[in-house]
Amino acid sequence: MRASPQLLARGFVGRSLDEFKRYANIALKQEAIRTPTAAFPLIYFHGQSSLSECKVMSDADIGGFSKASLDCIPPGSAENQNGCARFHGTISTQLPPNNPQVQRTGYTAWRTLDRRPTIFGRSLWDIDPYTYLAMRIKSDGRKYFVNVQTDSIVPTDIHQHRLFARRPGEWETVLIKWNEFVRTNHGQVVEPQTEILRQSVRTVGVGLIDRVPGPFELFVERVWATNGLTDEDAKEDGRIGGWDSKEAEKSEERT
Repeated sequence: MRASPQLLARGFVGRSLDEFKRYANIALKQEAIRTPTAAFPLIYFHGQSSLSECKVMSDADIGGFSKASLDCIPPGSAENQNGCARFHGTISTQLPPNNPQVQRTGYTAWRTLDRRPTIFGRSLWDIDPYTYLAMRIKSDGRKYFVNVQTDSIVPTDIHQHRLFARRPGEWETVLIKWNEFVRTNHGQVVEPQTEILRQSVRTVGVGLIDRVPGPFELFVERVWATNGLTDEDAKEDGRIGGWDSKEAEKSEERT
């Protein structure tokens, strides 16, 4: 039996090696038996290639008129020295005139693509050792939601949480507890509520569903799993003395 060209492709081998290194690193650092301190990257928008790992969606897919783009801001730019992604466009609630089945429009979103398989099988994120999802963003203050999809038995289930921006128009780091995401399906909260399958996260992304017509703009530098901000992260965010769980809870006050 010979391996197919797809399995021998450099991309497959490279992904498998990366996954092996990750497992080996976890074993060496004994992260399975103690709390990890390093960040666990989900997606970093530090170059053009990161955009190929994402998909942009809007009501235009069903005949609506909202527009959305995800563009690369290269490293070294005045916007962000590390580089970032610019999620922008226009929300429209206009209904398609020739499709009476569509009763609701006015939404856009982006998400990461399903990760490609490796020699170890289907590739999923295991964020079980981590307390928070962290995002480095600059928001325009609109009502964005963070969306997380897992490898659940209901593939259309999405776990959502409001992306609360404390300082619209400025760069900031937002922490969201993984256990505070709410299970939804097609935008509606469903019961029974279940926690995220933390060992089987498929995708992460951001959606805008406030249905307020007009332009929007959200910058995202990186998304990662963590147990708290490091001193370096806190300094980047203009904070002295780090970030603790109480401060994280204050940042998630409902508005």
